[in-house]
Amino acid sequence: MASSDDAKLRPLPNTAALSGVLEAFAFFRDPAFAQKRFKRHGNVFETSLLGQPMVFIQGGQAISDLLAQPNAVEGWWPESVRQLLGSHSLANRNGASHRARRRVIGQLFSASALQRYSAGIISMVKDLADELQAAKTALPLAERMRRFAFSVIATTVLGLEGTDRDELFVDFEIWTRALFSIPIALPGSSFAKALKARERLLKRLQKVLLKASNGNGGLDLLAGGLDEAGIPLTDEDVVEQLLLLLFAGYETTASSLSCLMRELLLNPQVETWLREEIDGLDWPPAPEQATTAYDQVNAPKLDAVVCEVMRLTPAVGGFFRRTKCALVIDGVEVPKNRVVQVALAASNRHGAGDLEAFRPQRHLDEGCSATLLPFGGGERVCLGKPLAELEIRLMVVGLFHQLRLHLIPDQDLTLQMLPSPTPRDGLLTKVL
Repeated sequence: MASSDDAKLRPLPNTAALSGVLEAFAFFRDPAFAQKRFKRHGNVFETSLLGQPMVFIQGGQAISDLLAQPNAVEGWWPESVRQLLGSHSLANRNGASHRARRRVIGQLFSASALQRYSAGIISMVKDLADELQAAKTALPLAERMRRFAFSVIATTVLGLEGTDRDELFVDFEIWTRALFSIPIALPGSSFAKALKARERLLKRLQKVLLKASNGNGGLDLLAGGLDEAGIPLTDEDVVEQLLLLLFAGYETTASSLSCLMRELLLNPQVETWLREEIDGLDWPPAPEQATTAYDQVNAPKLDAVVCEVMRLTPAVGGFFRRTKCALVIDGVEVPKNRVVQVALAASNRHGAGDLEAFRPQRHLDEGCSATLLPFGGGERVCLGKPLAELEIRLMVVGLFHQLRLHLIPDQDLTLQMLPSPTPRDGLLTKVL
């Protein structure tokens, strides 16, 4: 006999998609894919994407229910991501092997490691400000943000300089563009090109690892890393973690920086409001205070702007889990072996009020209930989160202290959403 609690459970709504071909096409082309279906089916629904059953969820209750049951779920990524990251990658592991590698790689993002990196990041911010100031024509700021974010992870963490870093960047861009694609390696396809770029990247990263003892970067922090059995990680294993490290420390940061600058340039009243605070902050920060000088306590307006950008345009539109047993999410029973996507972009706009508007002040209001997970949640939260936050804060304060930018008219400022949001025309800007 069913219990009274079982009787209250709602059946899992389904879009009735069979092959999921049309659903997959809509998923990749329509930024409002999830929002439209949530409106029709509620906060939890199931569909099919190219034959893969997929449960989408939104809302605080649904997300809390999922993250409250860590032993009932495991990590999952689309096949394209799994192949391009590799079988050794932390992202493709679960349980003890995931936790062991997470402990090892996490050392690269510790408080002491960030302190080590901060001087190099500040120097790169100054270099970018000088480049923008000296430019005779408009520059695509989004592209400069991508190079900045990559330079931080490649130079300050991996210890690369000059040609080595630039060659790695070219292949990494090819690899990144195919992360969320159809995993069929047809000749000339983006996925086929990405697989070849991956081979070159791994060879380059192997050389980087061999030079780790020269004192450049932070790779010496990985020395003595052990797997779940207490055995030192193989070079092949570590190299695949470095590939993930590049993605975790680059793509999301580049997207967040581009979207933040876009919002401030589109909303001059917010920029003026933020500059009132930044004008009262020292630049550059004292070396011993670099990691905390612009945090939530010392720069609450800046923190609110960062939170609002990540609410409206999270660098990753969602994250995935796969159910290991049936579980209840927001009153709906989700069967075993279902892939669940937390639809962050849709969830952050779900609820009452002006949630479609860019209004950073909401995060300073008493009673603000926004729950943001731009770097994922639970035990699989993005390892690059502390570095990304440090880069973003140093970049905004550094640029705003040194120059004023304005948008070039008649450009497409809408966002290309995959692999992460970025302005379509590159955010063309000039210094005032």
